[in-house]
Amino acid sequence: MKKIWKLAQVALVGLLVAVGVSYATTPTQAASLSNAAKKELNQKGTLKIGLEGTFQPYSYSDKGKLTGYEVELGRDLAKQMGLKPVFVQTQFDSLIAGLNGSKYDIILNNMAKNPTRTAKYNFTSPYIYGKSEIAVKKSNKSIKKAKDIKGKKMAQTASSNNATDAQRLGATIVSSSGFEQSIELVEQGRADGTINSVDAFGAYLKQKPKANIKLIKADSSIKTQQIGGMLNKKDKNLTKATNKALKTLRKNGTLKKLSVKYFGQDVTKK
Repeated sequence: MKKIWKLAQVALVGLLVAVGVSYATTPTQAASLSNAAKKELNQKGTLKIGLEGTFQPYSYSDKGKLTGYEVELGRDLAKQMGLKPVFVQTQFDSLIAGLNGSKYDIILNNMAKNPTRTAKYNFTSPYIYGKSEIAVKKSNKSIKKAKDIKGKKMAQTASSNNATDAQRLGATIVSSSGFEQSIELVEQGRADGTINSVDAFGAYLKQKPKANIKLIKADSSIKTQQIGGMLNKKDKNLTKATNKALKTLRKNGTLKKLSVKYFGQDVTKK
């Protein structure tokens, strides 16, 4: 009986060692990142992420700590790829210049795909499908639908898709440094309105329910925007690796969970 127990102990130890070896040698996410993708990183072992950090709920400061949908997404993407996330904050209109200057590997900042951008940059698969609305002052009676912005002043960041849509519909752009300033310009009467996504306005009004704005649905005159990560054209392998990580986060429910947490709804589906 004693001999049998000793044999059992040896077998158990052998099993534990085998399990330990198996765990230690199991390919990690870091190992799955190809050498070609690693070479495209600006800094070894690090995924540098460009964003504003002032655009709630996408990325913003809460008690001195950077948080938000795209911040958590960036951390989860980096984890899947076996990399350390590093966030680089800058104003919206400087984001693309920072990507050109290799200050970061990817932009996660509610960046919508459009022909102009896709001609020069790579985009990941979408992680947000953004439907648009128009915010106007509560007292505004001249804008009732999207086409009514023709000849009006719209507060938008100059290089955004929203500015492109506003100009296409015949509006004049009042330059803004970001989302909140756009709303301030509308409330101050310096602009007639501003275009942005349903999720952005929803999150803003949740924080500031007494804001002096009302929302108008943009209807089919403004298409749903596909929001994805934006990378340099040369970084083809890193784009593939990011898409692989995104696919995993979509499949395991992480994207939906983050969306519900920050937007109160699933904005990750068409």
